[in-house]
Amino acid sequence: MIDRPTIDRIMDAANIVDVVSEFVSLRKSGANFKGLCPFHDDRTPSFSVSPARGIYKCFSCGKAGNVVNFIMEHEQMTYVEALKWLARKYHIEIKERELTAEEKQQESERESILIVNEWAADYFNTLLRDDPDGQTIGMAYFRSRGFRDDIIAKFKLGFAHPRRDTMTAEARKKGFKDEYLIKSGLSVQRDDGSLYDRFAGRIIFPWIGVSGKVTAFGGRVLDSRTKGVAQKYVNSPDSVVYHKDHELYGIFQAKKAISKEDCVFMVEGYTDVISMHQCGIENVVANSGTALSVFQIKLLRRFTQNVVLLYDGDEAGIHAAMRGTDMMLAEGMNIKVLLLPDGDDPDSFARKHTAEDFRNYISTHQTDFMEFKTNVLLKGVSDPIKRSEAIQSIVKSISVIQDQIVRATYVKECASRIGIAEQTLINEMNKFIRRDREEKVRADERESLKKEEQVPVRQSLGPLSTDMRTAQVERMIIQLVVRHGGEVAFSGLEAEDGTVYNLSVAESIYYSLTEDGLQLAHPLYQRVLEEAVALVQEGHQMVRDELLRHTDPEISTLAVQLGEDTYQLSEHMQMKVEEEDLRNQVSHLLLDFRMLILQRRIDEVRRQVAGMTEGEQRQEMMSEMLQLMNMRSEIAKRLGKSIVM
Repeated sequence: MIDRPTIDRIMDAANIVDVVSEFVSLRKSGANFKGLCPFHDDRTPSFSVSPARGIYKCFSCGKAGNVVNFIMEHEQMTYVEALKWLARKYHIEIKERELTAEEKQQESERESILIVNEWAADYFNTLLRDDPDGQTIGMAYFRSRGFRDDIIAKFKLGFAHPRRDTMTAEARKKGFKDEYLIKSGLSVQRDDGSLYDRFAGRIIFPWIGVSGKVTAFGGRVLDSRTKGVAQKYVNSPDSVVYHKDHELYGIFQAKKAISKEDCVFMVEGYTDVISMHQCGIENVVANSGTALSVFQIKLLRRFTQNVVLLYDGDEAGIHAAMRGTDMMLAEGMNIKVLLLPDGDDPDSFARKHTAEDFRNYISTHQTDFMEFKTNVLLKGVSDPIKRSEAIQSIVKSISVIQDQIVRATYVKECASRIGIAEQTLINEMNKFIRRDREEKVRADERESLKKEEQVPVRQSLGPLSTDMRTAQVERMIIQLVVRHGGEVAFSGLEAEDGTVYNLSVAESIYYSLTEDGLQLAHPLYQRVLEEAVALVQEGHQMVRDELLRHTDPEISTLAVQLGEDTYQLSEHMQMKVEEEDLRNQVSHLLLDFRMLILQRRIDEVRRQVAGMTEGEQRQEMMSEMLQLMNMRSEIAKRLGKSIVM
């Protein structure tokens, strides 16, 4: 467990702009910073980070929290994992007690796989450096590619022993369970239950996620076996920590450079990435031979919208450049293409040139994607049918672009380039747009029908409606507590012994509900209310600031969500809430809450009475319902007076 003083040191040291900038490209906007939200498909910057308050909030999808919440949400970490991540970043020592055997057993599957992956990466790297086979086979290969020691260390490159059980045996000695060796993909289970090493005899390329965690491995066969083998490369299978179509090789090493340059180079293979880094170009990633996915594109968009597809100039390179580009355009990426000359790929080209020469070549030879596609598809094509199909493919690519001005610009340029009337291209483009929209509507309808099939039909909409209204009122109550919980709502009150005292907003709500034996139905809201009262009684007036730093991530996240307005107002436009306003809000919300509690009970009694025959019990229930309705009428009158006032 991490103690509270250590948590406070971590929270004090953590700069939320510094942390978020590792994952999102931020730009200054007044007192805050803005960027594209990493938690939804954001096309305009709706993600705001406040350095003064140490919080983030997306004003589109509603995601919000403090610096710990951000790491938890973005990297799918537990609260303790996120604190450790921040502690490592800011060089804060964490002293923890040894976990018990039971606690170790309860470690999540995800954490266990990440731990075994981290061990394996170090193990493979050590073999590469210290083992005779690692030196003569693995290191010899990397030296033949010209890789320096610092680059080998930067990418944690390694070597797996040729014997088929060496890694598995060593992992067992270190106490790792077979279950996690199999789930991580490091070991494969035979039909007889025995295990063997997946990557035996291969050089190793660890896949490192955005957060720096080793999520998977790629292994390459060496020497004469590379000729004619079915699988030159073997990759880890999908797991709870790794999905190949979600990952980009080199993203961890490249993310800062991508944000700084506001551009990313997309290449095909591991060695392309590594050679470009060694050349001095670091804003480069690879999708390693798989078709580009929406997940990978969205990962890139966190850092930049500008991508240069960098491939060799043969037919395979042209095909790679064309693959997945419509998805990239639909996601708002600005695409350039560069095909390298003379049979070079990025790996070989980088080894022949300095970073400056490479960048100069890129800037003078890169081509806008539409120009590239037009040249490729129409070059030497005279057959009218094939030419028509090529033009349709180009127009379809233009149709997926969301920005209307960019789309119109491309249509105009395309019309000029291929000699077809602009209006003809617009008509064809609109067909594609309508078709896509219709398909999206049908897909949404299918999804909606699926959801409806999964939801049980309720017998009555009355209780649902009351429950929804109660939930809304409870949210309004707890929002008032978060924003103004420590402020005085009732001043100058006199106790039985003559002592004069004040009641804060949080205390007023808590004591009023407790007196009637009530509490908020939402467990998290009730916890926040109790925490707010405790904070007030400890002398904290700024309840929101304390809740933002709370050790319970659910409480701190809720504090951000409810503590911020949907729209940001400048400081001079924000109004101070007076005591009388707070008193009226507290009174009104508590009356609303009691009204809904009464209504729920009335509905319940009414249903019970409807199922009873005449008798004494039915009369008692009818009497209770009459009392409840009288109480409801009295509250309605009081609410009416409040509204008039």
